Amino acid sequence: MTQAETAVVRRQIVVEAPIERAFTVFTERFGDFKPPEHNLLGVAIAETVFEPKVGGHIYDRGTDGSECRWARVLAYEPPDRVVFSWDIGPQWQLEADPENASEVEIRFVAEGPGRTRVELEHRNIDRHGPGWQATAEGVGGDAGWPLYLSRYAALITKSA
Repeated sequence: MTQAETAVVRRQIVVEAPIERAFTVFTERFGDFKPPEHNLLGVAIAETVFEPKVGGHIYDRGTDGSECRWARVLAYEPPDRVVFSWDIGPQWQLEADPENASEVEIRFVAEGPGRTRVELEHRNIDRHGPGWQATAEGVGGDAGWPLYLSRYAALITKSA
């Protein structure tokens, strides 16, 4: 594989929900399926906020009121697509320079009136610089996007 090929992680899942609901649950309830142990704060997460607009952020708010803004919303196109930055570097710390951030695009594709394919592409991971392969392995591994997507699918099923 070339560096460009390994700098992209792709995953997809099909959920039994109309496209509008699939999009809404993903964006409005992101904190309900994000694993609580995925936390860069020094305290437990009280909530994860996904601001539904271009220029918004995804951030965790700690039980003490502290905040960790770990993503920027780059595209928000309900119910078809959302793109956000991944501002977390290879050492699992915040990346201050937006030029060193990767991107996550989620596409929602209706497969029927009550069924949606959710396609995730985490790209440009090599922008994180030395050690970027660890980021690719982390987000692509079992505790990364596959875990998020399975928890998301379970939430869709449970809240049906």
